[in-house]
Amino acid sequence: MKYQKGKMSEIQIAYIGGGSRGWAWTFMTDLALEPSMSGDIRLYDIDKKAAEANEIIGNKVSAREEAVGKWDYKAYDDIKTALKGADFIVLSILPGTFDEMDADVHMPERLGIYQSVGDTAGPGGIIRALRTIPMYVEIAEAIREYAPEAWVINYTNPMSLCVKTLYHVFPKIKAFGCCHEVFGTQKVLKEIAEEKFGIENIERSEIQVNVLGINHFTWFDYASYKGIDLFPVYKEYIDQHYEEGHQEQDKNWMNSSFECVHRVKFDLFRRFGLIAAAGDRHLAEFMPGNEYLNSPETVKNWKFGLTTVDWRKEDLKKRLEKSRKLVAGEEQVELKPTGEEGIQLIKALCGLRRMVSNVNIPNTSLQIKNLPQEAVVETNAVFERDAIRPIVAGEIPEKVRELILPHVENHEYTLQAALTCDKELVVKAFLNDPIVKGKKCKEEDIRMLVDDMIAATLDFLPEGWK
Repeated sequence: MKYQKGKMSEIQIAYIGGGSRGWAWTFMTDLALEPSMSGDIRLYDIDKKAAEANEIIGNKVSAREEAVGKWDYKAYDDIKTALKGADFIVLSILPGTFDEMDADVHMPERLGIYQSVGDTAGPGGIIRALRTIPMYVEIAEAIREYAPEAWVINYTNPMSLCVKTLYHVFPKIKAFGCCHEVFGTQKVLKEIAEEKFGIENIERSEIQVNVLGINHFTWFDYASYKGIDLFPVYKEYIDQHYEEGHQEQDKNWMNSSFECVHRVKFDLFRRFGLIAAAGDRHLAEFMPGNEYLNSPETVKNWKFGLTTVDWRKEDLKKRLEKSRKLVAGEEQVELKPTGEEGIQLIKALCGLRRMVSNVNIPNTSLQIKNLPQEAVVETNAVFERDAIRPIVAGEIPEKVRELILPHVENHEYTLQAALTCDKELVVKAFLNDPIVKGKKCKEEDIRMLVDDMIAATLDFLPEGWK
């Protein structure tokens, strides 16, 4: 990297999963809109053709007159070459295919176990982790050998286990996980504040929050806007709108598998007194399976969706067609701010700014005092030149801590299961998961489900499982 006149040039970013047909374009957009940085993007993907397509798309974006950040995109044949000399490494991969995810999400339904996402918690999240962890072991080993000083930014789910694996393999790694779920809850608070006070265009970043929890099961115990405590405002809004929820200004939950009206958030606030800071689809999966996910009818009543894998497969077809059009020049990537903070975090780590954002890292500084140090937690942190300084978030109230602990325990069970190919630890994690517990399934049925779900994903598991 080279610093000159307030700008950083010659930044080397390795993008593992660089054939992405979605998030990669978001990344390109934000890079193009940031005038203070430039350099090279090294795209590596097991699907080389997909990485080559993004090489073309990225260079087309960078060549546009309105692109104030200039980057050279290149697809690489092997991870070693992509990593060597990298300043930053972005990890964004799909572990397996949507066929494997189909089994993750839908196979447990035979026992009445419904999952609204299936990539973080529940049986689906556990099995997805079994595929992901061996890949992350290899990635961490490669980083240790070829780019030990690089900052590593993870976007892959299950977030907590991905980050946990990186540190398990390479304890000195400089890795952190980014997730935008907190931003969504800040946006809800901003819209409620705008309505309450008759203010227009409050910036999401102006909603100051204290973040504590684990990824996709994150909470606020503090929220303010310019000196105004937003907790009473939020409570008043819930009291008035509990049944219908909050319809965001630019979204409709009935038209999208990914949207909600935040009724689960509202209910959790009434029950526990904290603001749950993730989308309802994620929050529901951390709670007992006889609550928000008891049945498809229950889900509909809470006004969010079960994201079917068939929908994801259809969406992939659309994204493949969009990739073709972008490569051919029939379409252009839209250059407008995406709302993501990844590029701004890189900017801060380059020393070009200082900022606070939520981050997933091990709890080694006891950011959350009453969770284990080995847990990967999500709290705020200060980002500045070559440093992330976690902010002490305090203690989680005991009732919320009790909800979080089974998942923290399962992170350890699942990591060890993946490293040792131990089916009994997978069974243990299933039986310990609140979704499963809430459905009061028989152990023999759970054991059969574990066998069948492992069999369905065997092509992506190490030899020890076969």
